[in-house]
Amino acid sequence: MALSAALLRRPEGTSHRTSRGERERGQADAAGATMETDGNNTENVSAFHEQVPGEYRLVGLVFYCVIFVIGMAVNLTALWVFGMTTKKRNSVTIYMINVAIVDLLFIVLLPFRMVYYGLDRWPFGDAFCRVSAALTVFYPSMALWLFALISADRYVAIVQPRHSKELKNVPKAALSCVGVWVMNLGTSAPLLFAQDDPDLAANYSTCVKTRDLAHLRRDNPVNLVRLACCFVVPVCIMLGCYAVIVHSLLRGRTSRLKPKVKRKSVRIIVTLMAQVLLCFLPFHVCFIVILLGDGEGSLSVWAAFTTFLMNMSTVLDIILYYIVSKQFQDRVISVILYRNYLRSVRRKSMHTGSVRSLSNLASGVI
Repeated sequence: MALSAALLRRPEGTSHRTSRGERERGQADAAGATMETDGNNTENVSAFHEQVPGEYRLVGLVFYCVIFVIGMAVNLTALWVFGMTTKKRNSVTIYMINVAIVDLLFIVLLPFRMVYYGLDRWPFGDAFCRVSAALTVFYPSMALWLFALISADRYVAIVQPRHSKELKNVPKAALSCVGVWVMNLGTSAPLLFAQDDPDLAANYSTCVKTRDLAHLRRDNPVNLVRLACCFVVPVCIMLGCYAVIVHSLLRGRTSRLKPKVKRKSVRIIVTLMAQVLLCFLPFHVCFIVILLGDGEGSLSVWAAFTTFLMNMSTVLDIILYYIVSKQFQDRVISVILYRNYLRSVRRKSMHTGSVRSLSNLASGVI
């Protein structure tokens, strides 16, 4: 009994020592694995920075400065014209107000990106980086859905003019905008809570999410659903509306409409399609290639370039504002005329000053 008890106790002590040794070896292996993982992540981040030359950062800094200045001026003017000075509002006015708000919401973040390109590091923390990255996905989706609503509005105005008063009232337009806001916020919000973060290895001193779309590849099923709902569906709505509008115009079914309404609708259609082809189509094509492709190195520059093109939409909306609103046209023309007036005054003052200096010189000689 005593021997058996001793034999039973010896394995216990041995098992304690063995388990302690196994724990130590396990901790060492875990630490080594963590260091290896961190090393791989650090190599990925450093590799990304090697793909971003100084010329790229300089071009990005200048580009965002120009977009910020022009975009703020254009969209603040549009928001003031459509929101404050327009007395008789309609459905198009509601859509234009929402377009200006979305543009301004995206433009406000550009100074933080400019700081990032200037310092080559992200000093604003991980939370704000996630917000900026989510807005990068939210903005094109929201803009395209607003374009789809404007296209549907033009469809009703040209093809269904009898029902335009019922379908184009302000409450229904506002309700449609609220629905679009809720849907796009819901599809972009998961990006704020993503667990697998490409900036973790650099202790959040980078914000790769704002430069490169490759990090979104980790959740492809969700991204494909988001791509279908936020790009394919609104673009199909736009194309369907435009096809019916063009067919009606060619068949002469819009003879009762005023020529001014037709010209305005055609200009809006051309403007929206030009923006989609120039600003949004390259961005989403690159997005699809990144999601389905394997290599990241050659696509990082293209992802950045197409993001630049997408940002240009905040400035090109001035064409849409100019076509839609006579008041916005008057405001732009008044600014241009005022600047020309200031230039003429300066030229006259310079000319007068030079004449006076010459007369004073001549009187001094005499």
